[in-house]
Order: sequence, then C-alpha cells, then structure tokens
Amino acid sequence: MFTINPFSQLSGLISPLAMQVYVLVMILLVAGGTLLDVIHKKSAKYFFNNAEKARTRATRSVSGVEKVEILLKTIAEDVLTSAEFCNQRRRIAHLLTMYGFILFAATTAIMIFVFIDSPTPAILPLLWHAGALMLCAGGYWFWFFIRVDVAAEGNPWYRVMPADLFVLSLLATATFALIWSVLLQTAGVGGWSNLFFVLFIVASTVLFGSVLWSKFAHMFFKPAAAFQKRVAKADGSRDGLPAPADKPAQFGLGIKRLQPKNY
Repeated sequence: MFTINPFSQLSGLISPLAMQVYVLVMILLVAGGTLLDVIHKKSAKYFFNNAEKARTRATRSVSGVEKVEILLKTIAEDVLTSAEFCNQRRRIAHLLTMYGFILFAATTAIMIFVFIDSPTPAILPLLWHAGALMLCAGGYWFWFFIRVDVAAEGNPWYRVMPADLFVLSLLATATFALIWSVLLQTAGVGGWSNLFFVLFIVASTVLFGSVLWSKFAHMFFKPAAAFQKRVAKADGSRDGLPAPADKPAQFGLGIKRLQPKNY
C-alpha cells in the first residue's frame, strides 16, 4: 500500500501539469511571503543593524576561515541537530517534525515532477508516507504535551492563538495526506478519498499561503541569528554587552521575592 505513488493515481482526474503548476505556486507563495515578512517586520534591517552594532564592540577580527568553521558548526548543531533545545523532548519533537516535513515536501515534488507519468521507485512513496508519519508524530507530541502554555501554564490543548497557524496547518496537511493516500489505495478515486484530497489541498494552501501571518518564515531567520550569535561570541562583541542585573539564583527573573507575612 505504501509503495504506490498517490499522485500518479490522480493523473486521470487532474492533469500532471496542473499538479506541477500548483507546487510552483506554493513555492512562490513561500518566497513572496518570506520577503513580505522581512519588509513588514523589518527583520533584515534589525538583523543587519544588530550585526553592525556588534562589530563596534568586537575585540578581535574573525577571519574568513573562522567564519566558514562557524557556519559549518551552526549548520551541524543549530540546524541539523537542533542542539539549542535544552529540553530533550522538545528537541526530539522538533527533529521529527523538521525531518518529516523535509522528506514529505521533497518526495512530493519528485513524485509530481519526475515520476507522475512513469513507474515510481518504491522507496519514494515509502519516504513520503514515512515523512508524513514523522511529521504527525512530532507535531502532535508538541501540540498536546510540550507547548509552553499547555505544559507550564495549564491551558487546554485546544486554546489556539494566531501563532499556532503554522503548526496546525502543517499537521492538517500531513494528516489529510495520509488519510487520502490510504483511502485512495484501498477504495480508489472518488467518494471519501476525493474529500480528503480536497482537505489536503486546502490545508497545504493555508500552510504555504499564510507565511506572512504564521511562523513559517521563522525557520529561515533562525539559522542566520544563530550564526550571528556565534560570530559575536568569537569576536568578543558579546562580552561587551551590559552585564545582567543581579538576580536571585533561585528564581532567575531579576525580581526579589518578598517573604510571606503573617497576619
């Protein structure tokens, strides 16, 4: 069941060209949404201004070779292994979601652009389903058990904020894709499989079309911020920052807690 290209089964209902155009439109939406996000939130301006201020505090010059080494370390630790997460559960959930999304998106593009009209190697549909399952495992684990406002503040899991649009549309895309594929390969085109295919398309359109309002663009800024932080540490500019205010070690918020009074 999981070795069949689900998109090739749709070629009689939807033309391969239409599927390919849809994928290209989603890529353009991500690129355009990210660019608008940079302009609207002035993220790039803040990033470069912050880097310029850091250079004025630098105590040494970082060579090009050092920057390449820092870049490779940033990719290895902050991008590929998400070492910045101190919470092990959050780190595992993030890695499952990240690599699941990469597998899911990459194999979708390959199956639609390369093998839509020809026999598909069994490994591609297997990776597509595995990616969707990994995404769901990491995403649902995060949504129900790890979110800060749920785990720490005791809020219900169904409390939704605008910032949750990304993870919810991502989960909906993977979930509806899996259900659609299973129904398609067991019952064929039509009926429930068509319904879940439509839901899959709606969810993916929301995911890629809402970059400006969701946290999708955050994945592009985070590695750059991590790289800048490492460079600042190497050139000594981070050491030039104002020293933090004295704070009680027990509470860690810079707030002196009053002793309880007896009335």
